[in-house]
Amino acid sequence: MKTSFWIFLSLLVLAACTPEKETIPGYVEGDFLAIAPTSSGLLEKVRVVEGQTVKPGDTLFSLDLVDLQAQYDSAVAAKHRAQAELNDLLKGERPEELEVLFKQSAQARANLENAQKDYNRTIPLSKTGAVSLSRRDDVIAALDMAKARVEEVKAQITAANLGARIDRIEAARASVEIEEQKSKQIEKRLQEAAPVAGVEATVMDVFFRPGEYVGAGQSVVKLLPPANIKIKFFVSQEKVATLKMGQNVSVSCDGCDQSYPARITHIAEESEYTPPVIFSVESRDKLVFMVEARPIEFHEALRVGLPVTIELGLGS
Repeated sequence: MKTSFWIFLSLLVLAACTPEKETIPGYVEGDFLAIAPTSSGLLEKVRVVEGQTVKPGDTLFSLDLVDLQAQYDSAVAAKHRAQAELNDLLKGERPEELEVLFKQSAQARANLENAQKDYNRTIPLSKTGAVSLSRRDDVIAALDMAKARVEEVKAQITAANLGARIDRIEAARASVEIEEQKSKQIEKRLQEAAPVAGVEATVMDVFFRPGEYVGAGQSVVKLLPPANIKIKFFVSQEKVATLKMGQNVSVSCDGCDQSYPARITHIAEESEYTPPVIFSVESRDKLVFMVEARPIEFHEALRVGLPVTIELGLGS
């Protein structure tokens, strides 16, 4: 009998010495991805449904692409016409010589520009004695040589009887580049009119249905990647001093068959938040610090909006 009494007393002492687990109410939140087209138009197809898991590269929806496709085809045709005109101008008795001379001319102009910059930097310094006279002479000589090279190439082009075509060829080259950029821009708009998922995620909402008009920038689908799920809770200024970034906490909920580890990823620097009334009515008049933690692993039980209980003091 005495033995049983002492065992019972020992258990009471141990229970009294065991620190009580501190818990704080919170809730599950998510950083959603709002997927929207960059162009306006009628929504042709929605390829996902709410609750579906999408993989990277899965098409989410597509607008009516008839007008955009027509614009793209027109831009490609204009690019081909500009390229054909350039090719015609480059044809002749000596097309290879023409290309060589143009490259030499471009290089000569670039060398002259560099030589002029070097001259502009060096000459003022030479007047103050910051650079040597030999350096000044080298710079002057380099500039003279660059100017002479530009004139030499010009003379070669004139001698080859190509001077009259230079402006037309340069204009044709510019036209090809402009049409190329136009076609790329419209091709990009075509791709953005049928966006794909960039990461694995769950479809949380679909805001439009086929046949509805969607404005540029209006969200059609809302996604939630598993990594974007977070636990939000609020602590007093006394408690926030005991928390640190990267600290592990435990998250549990009503109906959950286990608790889930999470890691603190954000602690508010200022006490500018008040807890939602639904979770902490008695603290609504007190300023508290918002804290966020992210689950270390994804768990389907942690759904957005779910009230949870956070257990602190698990260390890092």
